[in-house]
Amino acid sequence: MTVKNYFPESENTLFDAGGGLTRKVGAYNDNAMVVEVHFETGTVAALHSHPHEQITYVISGKFAFTVGDDSYIVSAGDSLYKQPNIVHGATCLEAGTLLDIFTPHREDFL
Repeated sequence: MTVKNYFPESENTLFDAGGGLTRKVGAYNDNAMVVEVHFETGTVAALHSHPHEQITYVISGKFAFTVGDDSYIVSAGDSLYKQPNIVHGATCLEAGTLLDIFTPHREDFL
């Protein structure tokens, strides 16, 4: 992969993932990726797992998260860590936006 250092807003396409969820991939390289995720109230990100480490920062809204065997109610300013292959998911309680950081990058999001 060629290293790119600048990812202007105009080039970051909003992807409709369906069910009230949209994604916008920001900066990324082989080792890391940032993704802005927008949820409508009631949207469910089904329980899933993947081999990537993931940090989620709540920009706005309110969410019920499950990470492994634990459940959390989170809102703006909160963050979560998900180690590789842990089962996790979320339900949006109040419309909002998350910022997800993955390592390595998510090839399936490109």
